[in-house]
Amino acid sequence: MTGKSESRVRTGARASSVGVALLVAFCFGVEVAQAQAIMRTPTISVPSRTPTLSPNITPRVSPNIAARAVSVGRGPRTMATIPTTSRIRPTTPVLPYARYSPNLYPACTAPYRSGDGECLAQPNAGGEGTGKSGKKSAGKGRGNNTPVALISRSFAGEFVAEIDGALSTAEADELARRHGLTRLASENFPLIGATFGLFRIADGRPYETVRREFAADGSVRSLQPNFRYMLQDQKSSAATEGDPAQYALAKLRLPQAHTLAHGANVTIAVIDSGIDARHPELANSVADNFDALGSAEGPHVHGTGIAGAIAAHARLMGSAPEARIIAIRAFGGANGGAESSSYIILRSLNYAAEHGAQIVNMSFAGPKDAVIERAIAATAARGLILIAAAGNAGAKSPPLYPAANPNVIAVSATDRQDRLFSASNRGNYIAVAAPGVDIFLPAPDGKYQVTSGTSFSAAYVSGVAALLLERNHALKPEALRMTLVKTARDLGSPGRDDLFGDGQADAFAAVMAVPADSTTPVAAAPGTTKREDAPKRREEPGARAIEQTSLSSAEDKPAVSQADRPPAR
Repeated sequence: MTGKSESRVRTGARASSVGVALLVAFCFGVEVAQAQAIMRTPTISVPSRTPTLSPNITPRVSPNIAARAVSVGRGPRTMATIPTTSRIRPTTPVLPYARYSPNLYPACTAPYRSGDGECLAQPNAGGEGTGKSGKKSAGKGRGNNTPVALISRSFAGEFVAEIDGALSTAEADELARRHGLTRLASENFPLIGATFGLFRIADGRPYETVRREFAADGSVRSLQPNFRYMLQDQKSSAATEGDPAQYALAKLRLPQAHTLAHGANVTIAVIDSGIDARHPELANSVADNFDALGSAEGPHVHGTGIAGAIAAHARLMGSAPEARIIAIRAFGGANGGAESSSYIILRSLNYAAEHGAQIVNMSFAGPKDAVIERAIAATAARGLILIAAAGNAGAKSPPLYPAANPNVIAVSATDRQDRLFSASNRGNYIAVAAPGVDIFLPAPDGKYQVTSGTSFSAAYVSGVAALLLERNHALKPEALRMTLVKTARDLGSPGRDDLFGDGQADAFAAVMAVPADSTTPVAAAPGTTKREDAPKRREEPGARAIEQTSLSSAEDKPAVSQADRPPAR
């Protein structure tokens, strides 16, 4: 009995020892796990800071666009490098609005080729050998064929004629006058033993009519066109301007239009935020500055972009690269914002009208304003062309002003596929549309930007208007408006609509539709006109300011409740 009791005691003692040991081990193990968790160096997964370029954006972003500054938190500040892929097209230097000669003459098929190989009156404009006529279709310019005149092998309206060598200079001039011509030059060429003269049609008669009559004159020995010759040092027969990312140039047919006009001797007032006049794209373009705010703010991204859409002429190309700009700062604010007021807009319009502006670009929007409506009417009465952005408030927005004013040409925005910009305003007051999505433009401090908005569509159209005024400086505002809408390329549903107005502006068709003025245009404003009495402090507006912090975003347009404007123009 005693042995069994001792055995039980020993067994109990062993069990107790084991239990105590397990308890101690368990407790000890918990303490070690907690210490490891506390002392373990945390593992933080930090993704790569190297930007990833979207394949949808890469082809249209030029490698020389200044990268946006990114603020990175604590840690090593390593500058990320954006790799240049083969998909990014290398930059090719392009001279400002240079009139490049095409490399090859236009091709034409057998039915349009004479015995000596020369193309006849209707060569194939595209050079594809289809034998189709290059004549421009009638109507609203839905086609995009280049007229024969642009790619002609000869100089329009000019003849090289062998004339009687016994004629004096006065008699040669009389010969020209009898046939409605102007003698540009004439001399004897001993090399071929003949006297030749260069003549140009002076009275506007058809080329063929003048050619037949002139050739029949007894003093004319032979007659031919004044053919065109080009240096063969270029690789493309197409007119090239600007940067490949500027799809708007082709949409508006600006390279073709620039063979006829560049906006020379035309002054455009840009009522906007500050413009960087020192940007290479705007060198010598800003003829005058006026700060309606009386501020000391520097250049702003919006105003610089608007000026670039009009007059860029270095790496990029604006719609009127030789136009003069009156830079009127009317929009500004703290933290890079941009807003204005009735009083400031009134000051700006007054300055533009008093300082020789012929076109006023207004890439801003706000409510219907009695003071500004009165100023717009007075400006229009002086014969100024008024062009404004339709607004970026979207389909449900009521009309925004000044675009909805009947004296103003309102412009909506389209994208690369000729679709309406989703944020663009609609309405029966829209006159025309122009590219306004992903527009490649200059930015302050020598940089560049890609941006969107009806602001830039309006700027492009302001430049097109300058081309028309250079072509004929006596063109009246209503005639200019009608030229823009009648030559526009119809988009959307057939005919006029509330999205695109009469269609997308066609600069080349519009310039071709305006008869050239033979007189020399007179500059509308002196080269520099400085405002000496500009206040040093911004004046407080008499009415509430336009609530607009960013001129090119869809959210920044004020919500207004005016009734729709009067019937469509």
